[in-house]
Amino acid sequence: MPYPLFDRSKLRIQPLACRQHDLTIDWLLPLDYRPPELDTPAMDALAAVAQRMVRARRRGAAILMLMGAHVIRAGVARQLIDLMDRGLITHIGMNGAGPIHDFELAKIGATCESVARYIRSGEFGLWRETAEINDIVSAGARKGWGFGESVGRAILEGDFPYKETSLLAAAVRLGVPVTVHVGIGYDILHEHPNFDPAACGQASYRDFLAVCRTVENLEGGVFLCVGSAVMGPEVYLKALSMARNVAHQQNKRIAHFTTAAFDLIPIHGDFHQEAPRDNPQYYYRPWKTVLVRTVADGGESFYVCGNHRYTIPHLRNFALQYLQP
Repeated sequence: MPYPLFDRSKLRIQPLACRQHDLTIDWLLPLDYRPPELDTPAMDALAAVAQRMVRARRRGAAILMLMGAHVIRAGVARQLIDLMDRGLITHIGMNGAGPIHDFELAKIGATCESVARYIRSGEFGLWRETAEINDIVSAGARKGWGFGESVGRAILEGDFPYKETSLLAAAVRLGVPVTVHVGIGYDILHEHPNFDPAACGQASYRDFLAVCRTVENLEGGVFLCVGSAVMGPEVYLKALSMARNVAHQQNKRIAHFTTAAFDLIPIHGDFHQEAPRDNPQYYYRPWKTVLVRTVADGGESFYVCGNHRYTIPHLRNFALQYLQP
């Protein structure tokens, strides 16, 4: 017997105009923002990573960034768009919450809601305009587009007053692959009656294969895992295994590249060595996957601990210095 299912037709969906927003377009940093100095280890790591990004650009190697949605909430969209524009990010990917914030900011100049407030009344996530993403992805999947490209095209070509701040629209405009990696049930889009899991899965899996193709060009390149403890490391790990599988058949290697993890929690000890199994941080994937295991055959890794609102502008500023002739 199949399990009984929830009837989505009973839901009351309200317009975004009824929602109180925690973040507005004014929070986005200007491109010339000068962040405060961070501690010496963070600044040294940022300078080194920026230098590797410039080298990768000159080699024509991949510079892949997979990130969590709170990087968008940090207000650094303009900095990331500029890095894409300069060829210093050649592929940008995000989790399923990323396009929600990007879409809402482009559409109404605001995003983020109080979970504590709206979960009490059962209103959390049930906003009409946000659910338009579901129809956009379904239409894009029928055309053979990925999740990221579908939403990016819709923003770029549609009536979005703040589209210049959209990472997805900028990526489409610049021809930079933009991908979205979804876990069913993780995102507010999945609450809505118009959510099509087959179309979402098809579009997101196409995006995963696009990451695999990018990782095929990672030799001499850079992988940035920014604010993602699970999606970024796990998508990268599977993509690297698939790319290496094919490379080994062709007597090639994908081994000499740089990885960097940007996050908010400190790592205690030498992050170039795995934490012992009796240490809870052993299960922190950016450490063991991004910083140790996948660079063990000739790569190098860096850890940057700090607020993304400061670390991303610093990364861009260092990169601009190294771009100078």
